[in-house]
Amino acid sequence: MNTKTLLTFAFSLAVVPTMACTNFLVTPGASADGSSMVSYAADSHVLYGELYHWPAATYPAGTMLDVYDWDTGKYMGQIEQAEKTYNVIGNMNENQVVIGETTYGGREELWGDSTAIMDYGSLIYIALQRSTSAREAIKIMTDLVARYGYASEGESFSIADPNEVWILELIGKGADIQKTKKGLVNKNKGAVWVARQIPDGYVCAHANQARITTFPWNDDPTSISSVQMDRIFDKSVTTVYAADVMDFARSKGYINDKVNKSNFSFSDTYAPVDFSGARACEIRVWAFFNEVADGMAQYWDYAKGDIKHDESTGYANNRMPLWIKPKAKVELSQMMHAMRNHLEGTELDMSQDVGAGPWHCPYRWRPMEWEVDGKKYVNERTTATQQTGFSFVAQCRGWLPNMIGGLFWFGVDDAASTVYCPMYASMTRVPQCMAVGNGSIMEFSETAAFYVFNQVSNFAYTRYSLIHPEIEAKQTALESKFETCVKAVDKVAQALAADNQTLAVDYLTDFSYATATQLVSDWKDFYKYLFVKYMDGNVKTPREVPAGYKYYAPKVDWPGYDEKWMRSVVNDAGDKLMIPEENK
Repeated sequence: MNTKTLLTFAFSLAVVPTMACTNFLVTPGASADGSSMVSYAADSHVLYGELYHWPAATYPAGTMLDVYDWDTGKYMGQIEQAEKTYNVIGNMNENQVVIGETTYGGREELWGDSTAIMDYGSLIYIALQRSTSAREAIKIMTDLVARYGYASEGESFSIADPNEVWILELIGKGADIQKTKKGLVNKNKGAVWVARQIPDGYVCAHANQARITTFPWNDDPTSISSVQMDRIFDKSVTTVYAADVMDFARSKGYINDKVNKSNFSFSDTYAPVDFSGARACEIRVWAFFNEVADGMAQYWDYAKGDIKHDESTGYANNRMPLWIKPKAKVELSQMMHAMRNHLEGTELDMSQDVGAGPWHCPYRWRPMEWEVDGKKYVNERTTATQQTGFSFVAQCRGWLPNMIGGLFWFGVDDAASTVYCPMYASMTRVPQCMAVGNGSIMEFSETAAFYVFNQVSNFAYTRYSLIHPEIEAKQTALESKFETCVKAVDKVAQALAADNQTLAVDYLTDFSYATATQLVSDWKDFYKYLFVKYMDGNVKTPREVPAGYKYYAPKVDWPGYDEKWMRSVVNDAGDKLMIPEENK
């Protein structure tokens, strides 16, 4: 894509269901409790927040599976069904395998294989139903693409289990459609891709910009190509790639003769980073890295969109590393907090300029790009954003049996205003308040968590600095309580599982269901409290009714506007609002 196309693409991400997401990845050696953790935010203006569920099942040999495009519901075709599938809750299965994604797009001419069956969402959820480990999920996903073609744009996947965390980046090969006796065939069927295991003790992240640059090739014993996939379960292997990943790029003219195995960069070849790729995407990675590690100031200019390039290869040469070592072990609460970042403490914190209004709202409504006097400007695309459908922090806890170890902390709506609720990945029914079909993006439901949480957050946007602190306090208290409860629930479930695993799963299901149901009920009451307290621009607090009174008015405060906002009004309105001296 040219620069103008890339800019338009990246700053339109927020209105496309598949393209505005964030993943943070933490290896067991980098987490405080030894769990693998993956976070994900699905940031689409038209994605409904609900908790998906596929129950475990067995199928007769020869059964076929209908595949539908994840975003549109379009019928794509059929593939062979697995004889056995596993229970899946959201983006995590009963074997503690979790998969997240962010769409990076990449080179436009590589999109749109009309003969392909597999889209990015189908890859995720079919792999979750079939995999017992991260490595197996990678094998399944790349096999499916090779066999059935890839119908989506460039995608980054986070794939984890209790022992390992991987990043897989993949893009199609475009369309060379030819008519044959068997029908239309794409001679370029499949995809080019690279998968890398995050070194234990390190963290990684991606947010709609491809991030894998150079990698070891199969002359290194830790790396294999796709023709050696039988070795993927060898624990010494930490990199896997499509055999033609560089040859295909050369055939398309994406790289020059200065590029070889030592400097070939997947990301810079198939999804070159530019201003928007950094400012609208990589900046979310920077925010997470900056929260957990020192030394990120050196990459601030890059994150703001100042891209430097190598003269010989044309590749960006001032990029952030793919992974970093955190300064301390990462806590679960830290992961949740990172998902709520608004670039606080940086020059790009939108709550500090006049656009935030007098109540310092850190959000701007779309579009992200705007123009004044012929000059273009942008609103920042922070990690936390108003249009999130759902987000999660998944924990793969290897010291526990799989039925207990997989913990899916799930929240709907804006991550900064949600409460992450513990859902065990072995649970066999979804709480009604989060179930698919309870409301939709165009159908309000009073019992749906998505709308209950949206009522609170959207009310808070009107006077953010007053209302959001109350949300944050309640959010922190509930999540802390849930963490304590989970420790006790784990112990009870272990005791039950020793005698009856089915009873243990029933217990975990009941706990998850009841916790979510109570949370939504509490949040409904919370909205009523906030609305009564803050309606009509007032801040009301009750006062004790004195003896002999039937009614005593609550205390009413009017915090007023801050000076910066008042000055901006004066600068805009001039003397029209000024009280004459003689009337003061």
